[in-house]
Amino acid sequence: MPKRKKSRPDTNSIAETLRPVLADTYALMAQTHLCHWNVEGPSFFALHAAFEMQYTELFQASDEIAERIRALGDYSPGGLESLARIANMTELPEKATAEKMAASLIENHSKLIKDAAKAREIASEADDKETEDLMIARIQVHEKTVWMLKSFLK
Repeated sequence: MPKRKKSRPDTNSIAETLRPVLADTYALMAQTHLCHWNVEGPSFFALHAAFEMQYTELFQASDEIAERIRALGDYSPGGLESLARIANMTELPEKATAEKMAASLIENHSKLIKDAAKAREIASEADDKETEDLMIARIQVHEKTVWMLKSFLK
């Protein structure tokens, strides 16, 4: 008996799971940029450069995620107020130690891993390989960043 192909999913439900991933990615980008601006101490040069690479990567990722939402036929959320309403990130104060910055970013990357995993599962169930692949790639980036930040804290 031939395999029955899964029907194409309701793309709006997939796009809905990407909205918090996008909002949290943008919020994390802003938090990482804040760390880049305000980091101090003996690790300044290394962290300043690392945070710049991270926020640059997060900005590019937010564009990819937003464009995937559009490719699914939905509209991407935008604007700081709208994104802040959707995002669920712990915000750092302007003045924090390098260690507090790293710990906060670890917490926020870990939340994004969970959000992306949820979106990956929904995309997998719906046989949406493109969204599934995008979420797998995002999880890999966040897991690597968590590892690096945890290594800094040791």
